[in-house]
Amino acid sequence: QVQLMESGGGLVQAGGSLRLSCVASGIFFRIDDMGWYRQAPGKQRELVATITRSGSTNYADSVKGRFTISRDNAKNTVYLQTSSLKSEDTAVYYCKAYVRREGGSYLSWGQGTQVTVSS
Repeated sequence: QVQLMESGGGLVQAGGSLRLSCVASGIFFRIDDMGWYRQAPGKQRELVATITRSGSTNYADSVKGRFTISRDNAKNTVYLQTSSLKSEDTAVYYCKAYVRREGGSYLSWGQGTQVTVSS
């Protein structure tokens, strides 16, 4: 089994910043693509940012220039540095990873961490 554990969420004022972390644990060969998604109340889950194992990144237009995704392959960890937060960034943020295990590549999701931005 593979587990993804997010941390770093919380309550922050508009204009502030938070650093989210997600660490993968369990039995696996390696972590391939990783990403952050978010889901606001009453809305569908949406992509925030993704990063390949080699470090290529992709961002939603709504967060470009404000959020930065990075990873540490040795620690099986992905980060999301957020800044200039807005009330519309309020959501549960989920980590997603493609985990290479015996038999193939498997998609895993974390349980989520709440980010609340007060205006």
